[in-house]
Amino acid sequence: MAGRSPHPRRSRYGDRSGASGVVAYATGDGFIDLWFRDGGGYRYDATAPGPEHVAAMTRLAAAGEGLATYVNQHVRANYARKL
Repeated sequence: MAGRSPHPRRSRYGDRSGASGVVAYATGDGFIDLWFRDGGGYRYDATAPGPEHVAAMTRLAAAGEGLATYVNQHVRANYARKL
């Protein structure tokens, strides 16, 4: 994997509502990393909270809306690791 960064590139979260706690995200094969307004960053993957949630969160991140609500309602502190 020469030349590949171990850290995926962050994208600014669209935040269509203007009130999201999510500010940025990065996706990769089977995971999504989220960074929040409070400065915290977390990785979500197949181990926690599972591939179905990661897929849903990835779709919402790309759409730019509903991600923080989804995390609060379905995932909470069920993350794989802190970043």
